[in-house]
This record gives sequence, structure tokens and C-alpha cells, in this order.
Amino acid sequence: MQQSTQYQSETSTSGAASETRYETILNASEIVFAHSGYKGATMREIAERAGVAQGLIHYHFKTKEDLFEAMVVRRSAHINEQRAHSLALLFEEDQNPMLESIVEALFRPTIVAGINQAGDGGAFARILVSTASSAGEWEQMLTEKYYDPIARQYIAALSKIEPRLSHENAVWAYMFAIGVGMTMMAKTGRTVRLSDGLCDDGNADIMLSKIVPFICAGIRALTD
Repeated sequence: MQQSTQYQSETSTSGAASETRYETILNASEIVFAHSGYKGATMREIAERAGVAQGLIHYHFKTKEDLFEAMVVRRSAHINEQRAHSLALLFEEDQNPMLESIVEALFRPTIVAGINQAGDGGAFARILVSTASSAGEWEQMLTEKYYDPIARQYIAALSKIEPRLSHENAVWAYMFAIGVGMTMMAKTGRTVRLSDGLCDDGNADIMLSKIVPFICAGIRALTD
């Protein structure tokens, strides 16, 4: 991702203190964008939450679009690198891995990230859902740029290990599956509330033990 490399290089030359402020700005922007939306968020509000001068934000990010994209890159790069690595490893070990293994490789980075970020109210999860479901041209560009490449890898993997799954249905399967993943990535407390405390959505292994068989059954139901 060229954009990600560009953003990282901006901080690497200015020392550890600058890098800390850079991360602080990104952390603050996640919360502000999640609460106010892209249009409602302002650089001034982000600067106040980050505790930095607004000019410093403009030093690192020329526009609000640049800041939003850098925020997306930071999280999506980490999640999708894990997904790609796990998928490649599965096919290195076995040319025909289990469907369950592929689905877990797709979901585990997302679920773990959601749990780790629960302290900020699942800000990035809410931003991701909003961006991915938007029909806006710019939001769709971000989704295409940072999420479509890994989506294509997993769609191809599904088609490869399930020969009776058409490409069309592999795409539908992926879209339905990823919808579940984005919903469960955000920790809203609803799962606990609806189950009267029986369901623990703060445990990645428990969540995956439910999500993986659910998604796999749906995928297999789409085979011709």
C-alpha cells in the first residue's frame, strides 16, 4: 500500500516524540469520526481531543480526507496483512484446506481487533461499517483500495476448495460472511443484553466457535 508507506515515512524521520503525537492524532481521529461522522468531524475537534495544536495535524495531514485515509490504512493494513498471511500459510500446508480454517483465518483478525479496541467504544468498527456500506464515491474508493484485494483472495480460496461453489455464489458468500464479521467486530453490548449475560462477545475463541460453523453452513448451502 503506497499510501500507508507514505504516511509511515512522514513520522519515521521526525523522532519518537513526533511518532507518538502522530499516533495520538490517529487515535483521536478515530473517536471523533466515529461519533461525528466524516462530514461532522472537524480538525479543530480532533486537535482538542488529541491535545495538540491544530497546525500539527495539518503538518502531517494536509486535508481531512488525508487524515481519514491514514486512519483507515493503519487498522486495515494490520488486519488484512494477518488475513493474507494466514490464508497463504493454509495453502502452503495443505493444497485443499478445510473451509472452516479459511473462514477462521478471515474472521479471527477482525474479531480480535474488535475486542482489543472495545475500550474506545469500537470506534474503528463503526467507521468501517459506515464506510463499507456507503454508496458514496469516495468511501467506495477506500473500500476498493484497501479491502477489495483481500476480498478477492478469499473469494478465490472459497471457489478453489468448494468446486461446486460458483464464482457468483462465492462472491455472495463472502459478502454475507463479511457482514456478520463487521457486525460482531463492534462491541455494543447487545449480545450480552439479549442473552441476559449468557453470551460472551469479549472472548475471541468463543465467538469464533459460533461464527465459523454458522458461516460454513451458509457457504455449503450455496453449492450447486
